[in-house]
Amino acid sequence: MEFNIDTFHPFVLNIGLAQHNADWNWKNVSSPFARLYYVIEGSAKIILPDHTVSLRKGYMYFIPAFTSHSYECTSSFTHYYAHIYEDPQAKYLFLEDWVLPEEIQGDTLELSIFQELYSLNPTMKLSKSDPSTYDNSSTLASNLLKNKQRPLYNKMISRGIIYQLLAPFFKTAHLKSTVTDDRVKRAITYIRNHISDELCIDKVAETLCVSKNYFIRIFKKETGTTPANFIIQRKIEKAQLLLITNDLPVKQTSYLVGFEDFSYFNRVFKKITGMTPNEYRREAKSQSVADGKYKPNEKSLNLE
Repeated sequence: MEFNIDTFHPFVLNIGLAQHNADWNWKNVSSPFARLYYVIEGSAKIILPDHTVSLRKGYMYFIPAFTSHSYECTSSFTHYYAHIYEDPQAKYLFLEDWVLPEEIQGDTLELSIFQELYSLNPTMKLSKSDPSTYDNSSTLASNLLKNKQRPLYNKMISRGIIYQLLAPFFKTAHLKSTVTDDRVKRAITYIRNHISDELCIDKVAETLCVSKNYFIRIFKKETGTTPANFIIQRKIEKAQLLLITNDLPVKQTSYLVGFEDFSYFNRVFKKITGMTPNEYRREAKSQSVADGKYKPNEKSLNLE
């Protein structure tokens, strides 16, 4: 698949410097944005589903969106963090379609531009308020206002810095799958652009002027999965984003991602995430934030 860098528009949700002392211990964190860290002092661990990453001074780390993970910190630990969001409706999703190394060695340049990003956006750091007194609605309104009021030059510089911070990770990155068949490329684009529709496989095949069975064969050959599984996975990821970023009823959320059968949506969601939609939303809203002192309702996604 050919990627046009001009279509890559990441933006920063949060940026800050966090100092911990055995209090960076959060379980089962999973968010619709990627996390980028630069370790200043101390050590900690990120526990992924199949292995554990030991965080070291002077290194940078990347955690993809929708990656379930936990944190473990038993001593002092200081790091810069940035939360990076990519519009799921974009034609190409760089942070989703590429496998980036989870660890690279940082240098004085990356550290200085991380510091610059923070100095440009001091109000985008995570709050440290007590979760029991946290008011999601007022904080959301405040975040939206602050981000919308940022001057154009600030947004331009911030985006340029994110390019610089991510570029070293792409030196050794590779595509999750190398799709060479133009018909499959078009199918993936069609699915992404119509993820809110019910999405019938026959209809997708029809847009490619091939039979349903032939389409399934070439799609699986190119991607390693069936069109049905690909569609379901993308729909559930979209549902996860909606559940965290607004207070719409779960049933309405299921309709917004193209599920006419609400019971089926619940079953599929639990099969993929391990939780029901309501459980997922409650977990996201009550969980302490991994990079601050609490985990707010991540409504602050649509800030630009």
